[in-house]
Amino acid sequence: MKSRIPLILLACGSFNPITNMHMRLFEVARDHLHQTVLPELKLLCGADFLQTFKTPNLWKEEHIKEIVEKFGLVCISRAGSDPAQYINESDLLTKFQHNIFLVKEWIQNEISATQIRYALCRGLSVKYLVPDSVISYIAQHNIYTEESEQSSSPELKWFSLLL
Repeated sequence: MKSRIPLILLACGSFNPITNMHMRLFEVARDHLHQTVLPELKLLCGADFLQTFKTPNLWKEEHIKEIVEKFGLVCISRAGSDPAQYINESDLLTKFQHNIFLVKEWIQNEISATQIRYALCRGLSVKYLVPDSVISYIAQHNIYTEESEQSSSPELKWFSLLL
């Protein structure tokens, strides 16, 4: 058996709530990096997240530069997103594209945390879309229900987004 090189993947995003496809990002990225490069610390993201780099006032250009120059990105494909186009539309990302790894996910990722929240608010099942422990946590803390969404202050809604 081939020995594995230690790998650190850092992911950011809402993961709100975390889905099985969010967890899958780590598996796909790990497999790709173990087959292609000497791993280091990389920022892991979905293709839709990469698009946020061009959102006005969301990212500082010097922060994007530090991420892609010093560490690099592992970007997992997602239906409806074109990460290669996002890179080509950005002078900064184009400059450091050698440090951006685009990885094709061979299983279509149609799971959306936004749609999960929508279903939960309406009392619909999300079983097999998110881990059972996440479903239990959401039920235990009465998060994403119609009542909790109507009664929550904007600060509490933001806090629940961070969970």
